[in-house]
Amino acid sequence: MGKYRGLWWTLIGVLALTFALLGYFGVEVYRKAPPIPGQVISESGEELMTEESILDGQTAWQSVGGMQLGSIWGHGAYQAPDWTADWLHRELLAWLELAAREEYGVPYEELSGREQNNLQYDLKTAYRTNDYDPQTDTLQVSDRRAEAIAQTADYYDRLFGGSPELQGTRESYAMKEVTLPNDERRERMTEFFFWTAWAAATERYPGKATYTNNWPHEPLIDNKPTAENVIWSIVSVVLLIAGVGGLVWGWAFLRKEEEDEPVAPKADPITTFNLTPSQKALGKYLFVVVALFVAQVFLGGFVAHYTVEGQGFYGIQTSDWLPYSLMRTWHLQAAMFWIATGFLAAGLFLAPIINGGKDPKYQKLGVDVLFWALIAVVVGSFAGNFFAINQIMPAHLSFWFGHQGYEYVDLGRFWQILKFLGIVFWLILMMRGIAAALRQPGDKNLLALFTASVVAIGLFYGAGLAYGERTNLSVMEYWRWWVVHLWVEGFFEVFATAALAFIFCSMGLVSRTVATAASLASASLFMLGGVPGTFHHLYFSGTTTPVMAVGASFSALEVVPLVVLGYEAWENWRLKFKAPWMQQIKWPLLFFVAVAFWNMLGAGVLGFMINPPIALYYLQGLNTTPTHAHAALFGVYGFLALGFTLLILRYIRPQMVFNEKLMKTAFWWLNAGLVLMLFTSLLPVGIIQFAASASEGLWYARSEEFLQQPLLETLRWVRTFGDVIFIVGALAVSWQVVKGVFFPDAAEWIGPVQPVEKFAPAYAESDAAMAEAHSGETCCGQCGGDK
Repeated sequence: MGKYRGLWWTLIGVLALTFALLGYFGVEVYRKAPPIPGQVISESGEELMTEESILDGQTAWQSVGGMQLGSIWGHGAYQAPDWTADWLHRELLAWLELAAREEYGVPYEELSGREQNNLQYDLKTAYRTNDYDPQTDTLQVSDRRAEAIAQTADYYDRLFGGSPELQGTRESYAMKEVTLPNDERRERMTEFFFWTAWAAATERYPGKATYTNNWPHEPLIDNKPTAENVIWSIVSVVLLIAGVGGLVWGWAFLRKEEEDEPVAPKADPITTFNLTPSQKALGKYLFVVVALFVAQVFLGGFVAHYTVEGQGFYGIQTSDWLPYSLMRTWHLQAAMFWIATGFLAAGLFLAPIINGGKDPKYQKLGVDVLFWALIAVVVGSFAGNFFAINQIMPAHLSFWFGHQGYEYVDLGRFWQILKFLGIVFWLILMMRGIAAALRQPGDKNLLALFTASVVAIGLFYGAGLAYGERTNLSVMEYWRWWVVHLWVEGFFEVFATAALAFIFCSMGLVSRTVATAASLASASLFMLGGVPGTFHHLYFSGTTTPVMAVGASFSALEVVPLVVLGYEAWENWRLKFKAPWMQQIKWPLLFFVAVAFWNMLGAGVLGFMINPPIALYYLQGLNTTPTHAHAALFGVYGFLALGFTLLILRYIRPQMVFNEKLMKTAFWWLNAGLVLMLFTSLLPVGIIQFAASASEGLWYARSEEFLQQPLLETLRWVRTFGDVIFIVGALAVSWQVVKGVFFPDAAEWIGPVQPVEKFAPAYAESDAAMAEAHSGETCCGQCGGDK
């Protein structure tokens, strides 16, 4: 550890504390998950459903796309309703109508205000009272409620079964005509919807909040934010302010005097290595990155169009075979694949450099095998999604080979296992290059951090295998967010930080001391908020108040390091002036600058907008969430993967030079398109929905009546402008990569290299002075960091 001992112990302490919290309250999720009754019976003794039939309904819901068709507990797609909120509201209205006719002999709407208030009081008492008996594992409902359940189930049976009178509703919800053809499975699915609504309406303890902490907002039964929700929201804001203040003070008083910046070498040290066979083989990875990126972008446009023309594409009926739920599945899975491929390629490019410019034995063979395994998983999982959602695949195979039904981990379990094995194989390939360097003498702290992030990426994706097809939804959500939040937003962030530090150090642009200290400090900050911050996704997923408290408190700290990313962006930007050869990697550097900007805006500002419990109570399941998701997923990880791709391309095709006109189009049109997409369409729609959710309830903000009003349809059409601009940028960067991979000699150099004196007078120093400046302070990678 040496002089970094304090930083290492800080990181180790942070990880120990945060994973202890994540594990302890994870056990709490298991213990306190909403029970699935072994039997649901009516007051008169009729059996309505069982635990097995409810879980059968869960699997039926998974097979039609699950979270890609509407949402459950606020998690999923945004065009169709949130089925929990929608079912609950419909069942409540049915109960009130039945009660009005039974007690007053007239429809509910014809009652006086006093009579309606009396029935609403009875309604709240009936629905919030917990009639589940843990001793007998039985839930008893009144005969009136049993009839309300039956009426609501009939509506859903007709909606998913293709009844002609609901064709317009299906079009508004972007559903295919016969979404679930099997009668029995539709009946089971309605039972699963009932259970999610029961958990949202029933108090966990008498006089306390429901199993979902009073979410969704439903005035009919007084579902409103709890006192704890408000308290921990205030605490999260206070902690954010304190964290930012602490960071500023620490930055001012605790950091040591910066060393003199190293003088950049006259030539790029990375180019002093001969390309290894495994590095030369990475061209096909880069092609797959941009191929999947382009596919994802066009799929995204298709998905966006379905929000205004729910069953077709400019008059062409496409939903019969390519429905919204399938397009959205492919859109998200393509993003996960191409971004991950960009990161994996970056690691494989660095491995030989770390190994002293040599490939370990059979490294190229391993790189080739991993590539074709990746192709097999992509093709197999996409085909499985198609056959499952179109109900061609047998029901018992759907979860394993078709569609798991859970957002971001939609691929069938078989393909998920293969993907995990592929990532573990990548870890082995990486460690074969890293292990020898770790054994060399010298300062290995930066390399050790990079190695730890590689191991975490290789292993933590396996958390997605911790739940099964019939796992309680609350437990599943806990593990799903280990993948979506912890694996992606946590360990990939540390990997990116360490990888960039190692690259810049290897180039002789940043001293080893500064790179190591900054990377260790950044890792501690990211993990402090990021690990327990996973719980901010679980406020309303059947968890208890302590989970909300931990999630709200620590997720506020996630934003703290993002406030100084403007400084990081400036540091990355100014590197291009340190040496004339840096002009040749100007565009990868600009993409890294964009990463810092979108990390601040997309992950920081737009992320914290929905993080406090009181905000998320009204915003969960609205278009404010994809506003944050697009800005953070593409803005941060997308730009980062593209930056890695361009950087690798520059080195594995040394004769290629970026086309300035093409790259300007790519960079600025991608950024401008993303801004327009977010701020002229997604965010305005989300804000208007927020007003409806706060005043009427989530059911209304996601209803057909609300979403199809002219203003919101116009705003969704307006998104086309941003989408087209973004598509042009995507095609430009992809064409640059294709030209570089397959036609490197055809690339044109726009303008001569600027003279050294234009960038820094320091380049005129003698070779001896330069060598002295570099002595013991920079890492070329060849020696493992000790020279």
